[in-house]
Amino acid sequence: MLGEGIDEYHNLLTDELAADTQQQLDEQLRVRGLFFGDRPLCSVLRPRFLSPQQYRFLQTRAGVVLRAFRKAHHAALADDAVLDQFRLFDWERDLARVDPGFRDASPVSRLDAFFVAEAGGLRFTEYNAETPAGGAYNDVLTELFFGLPIMREFMRRWDLRPLPARHDVLHALLDAYRQWSGGRALPRIAIVDWSDVPTQSEFVLFQEYFKRQGIECMIIDPAEVEYDGTRLRCSRGEIDLIYKRVLLAELVERGGLDHPILRAVRDHKVCMVNPPSCKILHKKASLAVLHDERNAYLFDQVEREAIAASIPWTRVVEERKTTVNGAHVDLLTYIAGNRDQLVLKPNDEYGGKGIVLGWEVDDAAWTDAIALALVEPYIAQQRIALPTEPYPSFVDGRVVITDRMVDTAPYVAYGDHVDGCLTRLATASLLNVTAGGGSQTPTFIAERRPVS
Repeated sequence: MLGEGIDEYHNLLTDELAADTQQQLDEQLRVRGLFFGDRPLCSVLRPRFLSPQQYRFLQTRAGVVLRAFRKAHHAALADDAVLDQFRLFDWERDLARVDPGFRDASPVSRLDAFFVAEAGGLRFTEYNAETPAGGAYNDVLTELFFGLPIMREFMRRWDLRPLPARHDVLHALLDAYRQWSGGRALPRIAIVDWSDVPTQSEFVLFQEYFKRQGIECMIIDPAEVEYDGTRLRCSRGEIDLIYKRVLLAELVERGGLDHPILRAVRDHKVCMVNPPSCKILHKKASLAVLHDERNAYLFDQVEREAIAASIPWTRVVEERKTTVNGAHVDLLTYIAGNRDQLVLKPNDEYGGKGIVLGWEVDDAAWTDAIALALVEPYIAQQRIALPTEPYPSFVDGRVVITDRMVDTAPYVAYGDHVDGCLTRLATASLLNVTAGGGSQTPTFIAERRPVS
């Protein structure tokens, strides 16, 4: 059905209609600030379409996997032998044990996944449990697409339902704050990150959204805050709730463990979402913890089946014996001999930094990558076949349709359910806007309108 919808959309997109659509898209991207640094967020003329069945399957399968992540997190805090498997640094372990004042380790998060043709149909490859970006971009880009000339024609025959995410960010922030404070007063929110990051334009979108909901919000650099042992504040006033977009590693690197924000969090003088405990699941080793045969006892049968079906084989790179498809192997020997089927990822990086795709390097480079992975925390993960879809763009006055790799990055609220979905497109194997390798496009649930 969706193939028919995609074909129909492309057939409607004549060069003339595409020119009008591109002109409006360019103008709206500029007016609404939809740029990542100086690059426009979207470079294609079609949104992503999911069927209702696909989205419901995504929600259902993600819900089971997220339940397993929560069990792994609880086990890590209760048992140092489990916590060791996540490969946290000593300072991260100490901060992870700080009580955030609310239940969820990651009230706002995002899974990275792919719909694949193999059995199971879905693969989760990463869990961004620390600072998931893109929710406000996604919502405003959705509004923008609804108004494009091509959509006016397409929606005569197709129903499109948006998948917003901003509301869940707000709900999760307020829920965490009410647990933390024990009251019902609205907090003064500070969106905190460095002033030179390329996502500043998204902070503005969140700030405007929060203010429309009647909530005071400011955007501040971590260097702007001070803490006197009683209140965290900046030049614009006191801060009740931090919507943390700055990475903890960067905050500690630049400001140390005695940074005012971290002291206020430890003293329970400010509420911070996501809290330091999020680092446990944010580590890419979290997927290895779920998939590793030695941890099967942590999960029930339904969770083990979902993990086997939806998480690619993943292990922390180290000297040990393990299993691959039920066979016992020496881990390093297996990694060294299966370059074409594996990817190496640093345990805690973003934007594609440090990732080595085995099939794109030679044996010497792979050997060097394994040596590095034994010094710095890395995971090895099974290669998956990246799905592709045709997407139109407007080039030199005409429509050009190109196959692009497509990832599915559902937003997660309260660490337990999917609501909203980010879609990233690329022509290279790293589907990451930060790495300069792609485009974002909004995601809609699509159904053909009934014939009257």
